This record gives sequence, structure tokens and C-alpha cells, in this order.
Amino acid sequence: MEYLKLKDDHIKLGQALKAAGLADSGVEAKIHILEGEVLVNGEVCTMRGKKLHTGDVFTFGGQQITIQ
Repeated sequence: MEYLKLKDDHIKLGQALKAAGLADSGVEAKIHILEGEVLVNGEVCTMRGKKLHTGDVFTFGGQQITIQ
């Protein structure tokens, strides 16, 4: 399991995908999210603006990232 450390109190899902190196651009992140390829806390999430907080977990492409 990998971790992504917050700089603020939250990070948006699209930004988290980019920060974790799972998407090269915001457009690429948006496409993956809208196509239902990203899970947040075990459920499909199609909201790229979804705010992730400490303890949230998102999964994409077989990689699981925990927000710290």
C-alpha cells in the first residue's frame, strides 16, 4: 500500500491521481474517474472533485493509495 501526504486538509480526487503519479494530466485523470475506473473507500466514484481527507483510500489500476 502506498501513501499520499496531504499539504492541506483535503485533496480532490483528480489531483490525487496526478500527485500519486497514476495520471499524467488532469484530463487523463478526469477520463479515468468518469469511466468508473477509480474506487474511493471501496466504492466506484465518478466525481473528480470528490474531496479526500486523511484516512481515505483510493484505488486505480491495481494500486491502492491511502491519504495521510
